[in-house]
Amino acid sequence: MAFPDRIERTLELAHPPAAVWAALTTSEGLAAWFGNEAGIDLRPGGTAWMKWTDGAAAEMRVERVEEPAVFGFTWHIYGLPEDDPRRTYVEFTLEPDGPGTRLTVVESGFAQLPEDAYRKAYDGNSQGWVSELGELAAYLDAA
Repeated sequence: MAFPDRIERTLELAHPPAAVWAALTTSEGLAAWFGNEAGIDLRPGGTAWMKWTDGAAAEMRVERVEEPAVFGFTWHIYGLPEDDPRRTYVEFTLEPDGPGTRLTVVESGFAQLPEDAYRKAYDGNSQGWVSELGELAAYLDAA
């Protein structure tokens, strides 16, 4: 059985691309909406990380940086053992939209998983992006 390979969400933000870019690609920005602590080496091949107060952590590999329009990274697939080498690819695309920004996030790579792992990862990340993008919008609106 074939599974959808990607999650895609689009958000209209009332903030210029430079502000959205900073929220996505700086340690301060990521720590404010995505994790509680973060670090990033913003270059292809660079690493990024986030930690949460509950002890959870995520490590990413920066894959694509085209300021201020495209930022992409790979990261561990939710629900798989930490030593599993499979990753999904997350890409943020920013498009000016009047005084604001149309932000599209696409996470792909789920079709490589068997059905049980797929359902946990796909459903978990589908819900996760709804929550995280809401936190991004709230962070930008409060700035």
